[in-house]
Amino acid sequence: MLFQADGIRFQYPDNWQLTREDAQTGWTVSVQSPATAFFILTFTEEMPEVGAVAETVLEALRADYPDLEAEPALESLAGQPAMGHDITFFSLDLTNTCHSRCFYSDAGTILLIWQANDLEWDAVGPVFRAICASLQVEE
Repeated sequence: MLFQADGIRFQYPDNWQLTREDAQTGWTVSVQSPATAFFILTFTEEMPEVGAVAETVLEALRADYPDLEAEPALESLAGQPAMGHDITFFSLDLTNTCHSRCFYSDAGTILLIWQANDLEWDAVGPVFRAICASLQVEE
């Protein structure tokens, strides 16, 4: 399947469910696996600073999971430097892995979050990599 809006597009598996929520200055799409894994992309026209967005995500997770472990991360997504964190935490007796990445586009700031528990990670990790690899942002 293909998601496309405001010059942003990515592919996702046919059996994953996409939902979209609009906001005053942008929108959020979430793609849910048949199990518990998910991928979220948030676009905001306000252009908040990517470092601040990355820290806000981490602090929001830390509020729910005070013992989480996080490592700073930097990689290229859609041809842009994307910063965020690789995060692990325990929930319902399972280890969960969450990755956050944030970067600028010409139209706004883009935040990506993808997460799965360790029982699913081996199966959905390649799916997350494929979604990220398919991500394109028009200049």
